[in-house]
Amino acid sequence: MIESVSESRFIDVFCRLKPDNFSYEGLSKLFKWIEQYEEETKESWELDVIAICCDFTEYEDLKEFQKDYGKDYECIEDIENETLVIPINDESFIIQQF
Repeated sequence: MIESVSESRFIDVFCRLKPDNFSYEGLSKLFKWIEQYEEETKESWELDVIAICCDFTEYEDLKEFQKDYGKDYECIEDIENETLVIPINDESFIIQQF
C-alpha cells in the first residue's frame, strides 16, 4: 500500500524525526526532485526518512563538502561528474552519497 505524501507532510516528518539533517529549503528541493524522479521513471518512493538520510547529504557550500570528500573537487561540476547534485541556492546543495 502506497500513500501519497504532500510536500508539507514530507517536511514535517523529517523535521520531527531528523531535524538536523536537512534545511527546510533543502527538504523542499529534495521533495521536488523525488516527485520528478517518480514521474519520469513511474517508480514510487517509500517515505523512509532513515534511508533518505543515508542516501543524501546537504552541504552549505563546496568547502563543507570538501571536508568529507577532499579538495579534488574544485567545483560543483566536478561533483556532478561523480553523483547526483540537487542545487538549493547559489552555494548550498544536496548530493546523493557516493
